[in-house]
Amino acid sequence: MNLRQLELLRAVIRCETTVGAARELGLSQPAVSNAVKHLEDQLGFALFERINNRLFPTQEARTLYQDSEPIFAMHTALEARVQDLRENRAGRIRIIATPPLGYGPIPVALQRFLARRPKVRISFDVLRLEDVAEKVELGVSELGFVLGIGDHPALKVEPVYEGRMVCALHRSHPLAGRDVITPADLRDLPFIALERGTRLGTAVRQAFEAAGEPFRHAVEVRYCHTACVLAASGIGVAVVDPFSPAGSGRPDLAVVPFEPATPVSAYVVASRSRPLSRLAGDFLKEVRMALDEATARLP
Repeated sequence: MNLRQLELLRAVIRCETTVGAARELGLSQPAVSNAVKHLEDQLGFALFERINNRLFPTQEARTLYQDSEPIFAMHTALEARVQDLRENRAGRIRIIATPPLGYGPIPVALQRFLARRPKVRISFDVLRLEDVAEKVELGVSELGFVLGIGDHPALKVEPVYEGRMVCALHRSHPLAGRDVITPADLRDLPFIALERGTRLGTAVRQAFEAAGEPFRHAVEVRYCHTACVLAASGIGVAVVDPFSPAGSGRPDLAVVPFEPATPVSAYVVASRSRPLSRLAGDFLKEVRMALDEATARLP
């Protein structure tokens, strides 16, 4: 007894006539009648009693109907699953980001993405640049979002944003009302530096050097997010990427353009050896839109 025969048996039981079953299955009435007779011959017992042109299932037929219910429930669930996958409404993707993007545009993209795909499961983490690159290379994460990465032999690196660094400072700071802040403006003021040796930390030091100003700092931190938290506490001024001030969640933080213009770029990284899933591709589109909106709000 195969699945098609079970499907036919269930249709006849539900409809109580071969005409109704034929209409439901898209078959002719003789084809259904012949199939029922063939199935009874194959099984060696009657499946229906025929009374007044209606078919009443025997106890054996009812038993088969009940026992086959889990099979067809699984089939219905599988069809729904296939539909979800076809429309990218189900599945799982793993995403990783460095703090400026992981605490800024990425959560915005995640909220919108999941609102339309409640069955999708996301694995998301925020780590430093070196760890992001390693996890994407090893296949632990499918997509990585970072600031300031160079060419990588095992990763596809694609820019998703290009901008410039900004100054973050408390709203009550004397420089908060400026149209632009330069290294000369920061002379003799408490300064929060990004860690020496990091890409962004090096970029800021080069900007001071280009302006002919000595680089002095009161505090040194690794992450722009940390620098923003300290700046919002009134400790000093920080030069950071443009996304971290909004991601710090501190309404008392002011943002002012920094000159000389110090470029900063955001990238998406993915494995060269593994194709990107359709789900990850759709999420990347959502991230691009979130970045465009965040860029429009930048000073």
